[in-house]
Order: sequence, then structure tokens, then C-alpha cells
Amino acid sequence: MANLPKGDKKLLNAWAFYDWANSVYPLVISSAIFPIFYEALFSDRNHYIHVFGTELKNSALISFVTAAAFLVVAFMSPLLSGIADYVGNKKNFMRFFCYLGAFACIGLNWFSLESIYISLLFYFFGLIGFWGSLVFYNSYLPDIAFPEQQDRISAKGYSLGYIGSVLLLIVNLAMVMKPQLFHISGTEGEAAMKAMRYSFVMVGIWWMVFSQYTYYYLPKGNANSERKVSKDVVLNGFKELKKVWHLLEENKMLKSYLAGFFVYSMAVQTVMLIATYFGAQEVQWESKSQSTTGLIICILLIQLVAVIGATFTSKASAKYGNIPTLITINCIWIVLCALAYFITLPIHFYVMAALVGLVMGGIQALSRSTYSKLLPETEDTASFFSFYDVAEKIGIVIGMCVYGIIDQITGSPRFAIVFLGIFFVIGVILLKRIPKKSALPE
Repeated sequence: MANLPKGDKKLLNAWAFYDWANSVYPLVISSAIFPIFYEALFSDRNHYIHVFGTELKNSALISFVTAAAFLVVAFMSPLLSGIADYVGNKKNFMRFFCYLGAFACIGLNWFSLESIYISLLFYFFGLIGFWGSLVFYNSYLPDIAFPEQQDRISAKGYSLGYIGSVLLLIVNLAMVMKPQLFHISGTEGEAAMKAMRYSFVMVGIWWMVFSQYTYYYLPKGNANSERKVSKDVVLNGFKELKKVWHLLEENKMLKSYLAGFFVYSMAVQTVMLIATYFGAQEVQWESKSQSTTGLIICILLIQLVAVIGATFTSKASAKYGNIPTLITINCIWIVLCALAYFITLPIHFYVMAALVGLVMGGIQALSRSTYSKLLPETEDTASFFSFYDVAEKIGIVIGMCVYGIIDQITGSPRFAIVFLGIFFVIGVILLKRIPKKSALPE
């Protein structure tokens, strides 16, 4: 393990490189290959399945399972941050959740409707592994970077993630479209499904292998590794959340920012998680093969444009300020949610994908670095980022449940996405209430 000083270029690059390692999960599993694979399983079922004692629409089912996973992560975050800060082993916790998520991805190779419960369990643990590791990954940012470095390195992390995940997705796309080139046997449909299953395995391996570079350079933590974990330590995370909540009363700008972040992040994450299901069900594709190709191309387009968006947003925030830039991005999201109602043709979906890409990477990177820059001087960063993550996860739980309920009742995700636009409107209102006399650290 290397021991590099805060702000060291090699340390910053190693931290950002974890985005390269783990971003294949949200791209291949959450956004691209798995949703297409999942939809294909229901081709003879009219999108409905009898599960948990009732008839559920497939996209509503996956949204409810997703919400349940985020609820678990939201509950676990304060527990884990309390232990990690006390014992000083943030890196070990980050590594554990990385491996949990990676092995769950490999388990998706055996996903089937005949064993739907164990299959959903793999999906469930994949989410917990990914988001659980991010609790500790994000909390490292103020530990390894000075305030003036945080916007740039945060954006670099997202950019590396988009580029790395796109490279793997291109390989996966080739496997799905031309399985014979990879010696994948079966009829056209069977070979494509096999290729998708193999893609899940590749995600797990990629995630574990490339994360080793990050683990080599990241420090273990701030506290004494010989400390023992007791009941008080386990509950300390919730005490820390309570302390953070009270500290927010003294930091009006941070409190106002978190309120806005909670609302708009709820919508951002939900739209990102269900975009492919929307495209598969609502866009009038000419054939099943065109649907598969078109959806993956759209996801690729989003990722590539998001690299530009994250970089452009970083420069815009440096010129105009973090909060004004976030308000502008939220306004763009409002327009996109409204336009989503009228999407019917592939060309509509392609244009929307490009526009979403521009604002998706930007709002994620800027939200993370803005919060980091607003934090008070403290070594207890894991607790503050645990609070940030709990707010984000609870927001996603609400967003996914809202989406699932509307989708189940109406039978269409079209109305659900339009409804999510309301959250962006509220987000803009809350961000505008942030005290204007205060300034973010340069």
C-alpha cells in the first residue's frame, strides 16, 4: 500500500480510477444490457408476472426491488460509517461492497423467471454492493483532495467511468449483435441471450480487477485500526447522523443545498434507472433486433455525451458558480421530462438520449463536489457523506416507488417520467432559496 500525501496527483488519479472500475455496473447492469435482457424474458408474457402473491408489471416489479435495495443501503450507511470512522478501515468496507456487487453481477448469469426470487436476489445484492461501496468512495474525496481540486477530480472520475464503461459496453454490444464472432452458439435469439449473460460475468470481473489500482493507493482511514467494535460504535453512525442534522442548523447554506439535492436527485436517479425500460416499451421499434441495437446505441450515446457534459459543467461552475449552474441544469431536466411524453419514434429517443447525456454527468459530478466544498472542517467525512448518501438513497426509494405505482396503475412509464418533472421544479425552487451572500470556497 502506497502512502501518498493529500493532493498528490497519483493519489487523486487512483481515487478517480475507481469510477473506471465500478461504472460498468450502472451502465451494463442498470442501464443497458440487463434491462434489455429482462424485457426479452417477458416477450411471451405481455410484461406481467405473478410474484409476491400478485400480478405485477415487469418494470414496476424491478422498480420496487430497486427501491427495496436502496432502502437497505440507506439504513446500512450510518451503521457502516460509524464503524469505519471509529476503526479506521474505510477501504476494507469499500472493498467488501465492491466484491459483493461484483459477485452478484456474475450471479445474474443464471437469472430466469423460473427462479425469479433467487434471480431478483442477485439483482438486489448487485445494487447494494455498488451503492454501498460508493458511501466510502465518496467520503474519500475531501480526505485526498483540497477544495480547489475537488470539482476537477470529481469530474475526472465521472469521465473515466463513462469512458471505461463504454469500452466494455461496445464489446458487449458486439457479442450480442455478432455472437458467432465470439463462438457463442445457438439460434439468433438464444445466442444473443447467452451473450447478455456473459456480459454480466464480464462486469463482475472488470469491477474487481480494475479496483485493485484504487485500493493500492487509497489510505486505510483516519482512526486507530486496533480499536474494537462495540454496540455503542455500531449505533454511533446514527448518532453521527443526528449530530450532522443539528450541525446543519448552523450551516444554512449546506442545509438548503441538501434540501434541493434530495428532491432533484430523486428524479435524476429514477430517470436514469428506468430510461431503458421506457425505451423498450414506449418507442415504436421496427423489430426486436432494432430495439436491442437502438437501445444500446442510445445508452452509448448518453455515456459519450456525458463526458462532454461533465467537463463543460465543471468549467461552467468555475465561471458562474456551483449553485447557479445546478439551477440551470435542473431547468433543462424539467424540459426533458415534459418532452418525454411525446416520444414515440426511435429518432425521438436518440435526440433525447443526447440531451440527457449532456446534463446527466454534469449534475452528478457537480452535486458531489458542491457538497464536499460546503462541508465544515472535519476529519469525520464518512459521517457527512453518509448523511449525503442517506438523503440520496431515500430520495431514490421515493422516486422508484412513485414510478412503480404510476407504471403499475397506468400500464405506461410515460406518465411516470412526466410526473418526475415536478421534482425538478421543486429542486429549482429550493436551490434558489440558498443564501446568496454565502460563497463556496474557491
